[in-house]
Amino acid sequence: MAGREDYARSGVDVEAGYEAVRLMAGSIARTRTPGVLSEPGGFGGAFALPSGLREPVLVSGTDGVGTKLKLAFLTGRNDTVGIDCVAMCVNDILCSGARPLFFLDYIALGRNVPERVAEIVSGVAEGCVRAGCALIGGETAEMPGFYAPDEYDLAGFAVGVAERSAMPGRERVRAGDVLIALPSSGLHSNGFSLVRKVFGVERRDLNARIAELGTTLGEALLTPTRIYARPVAALLEAVPVRSLAHITGGGFHENIPRSLPVGLSARIERAALRVPPIFDLLRREGDLDEDSMFRVFNMGVGMTAAVAPDDVDAALRALRENGAEAYPIGAAVPGTEGVVLC
Repeated sequence: MAGREDYARSGVDVEAGYEAVRLMAGSIARTRTPGVLSEPGGFGGAFALPSGLREPVLVSGTDGVGTKLKLAFLTGRNDTVGIDCVAMCVNDILCSGARPLFFLDYIALGRNVPERVAEIVSGVAEGCVRAGCALIGGETAEMPGFYAPDEYDLAGFAVGVAERSAMPGRERVRAGDVLIALPSSGLHSNGFSLVRKVFGVERRDLNARIAELGTTLGEALLTPTRIYARPVAALLEAVPVRSLAHITGGGFHENIPRSLPVGLSARIERAALRVPPIFDLLRREGDLDEDSMFRVFNMGVGMTAAVAPDDVDAALRALRENGAEAYPIGAAVPGTEGVVLC
């Protein structure tokens, strides 16, 4: 016991860690899938590869939530950012045609409050349920003196599996292929350093309702990143998908070109875009020009899919039947500009 007391004097509460693990057990159990071979509390998470794949390829992705976490601290709501963490990782591996298998998280904090940790993990578990993957492990690191007592960081990584011959890739895209938008739920988890500055969130009443948003600013900013696992899986089954792009930090101009081969650009029909009100509010309050908006934010498009013109109808049908109100926004065209807004 003396050792625990000495550690506690340094600011690390071992008993709080045990309690946090106990409280999160129910959330972890929600995510269990047939491939899980290990139990929580071990030194590693074990997962069996699914059968039936001729040439399975493991695809991994890692990310964090970023400064969107500041909104969680300010509002005291910690149950949504875990969804963001899963989404940012899972949506990346979907672009390689991977089916998410499992996820691990990492929470670093200044003070271990078991109830808060359990709330964070409940969001991670919800994200895993939406992605159809298992939460098979993680780490909680109490780091007094490094993080403020009531603040934390959250990151994680996802692993999925794809059939090698069916993996989308930029080299498959041809001039004339149609670009389809999968709508975002809002800002997702990118550009929040600018968002926080524009809205002055530390000095603003985040609980005040804003008519054009139909909700409070705090709720709008904390809206979790949409997870596209289900619609993308249906899309891959329905048509030969040329390529996919996850629209994250860097907006249209950085991410869409990553899904196109050298010599092709994306021609985007500006009038076709369905831009949620939060982006218009952000542009007005920050006096931001259109170029900046498209270089930082997703502007209502969380992912894009490139498909052959003859496959557009089937692609839209598969996406819409699986929860994504997808719509065409442009095409791949010869050029070196990356993205051209028309």
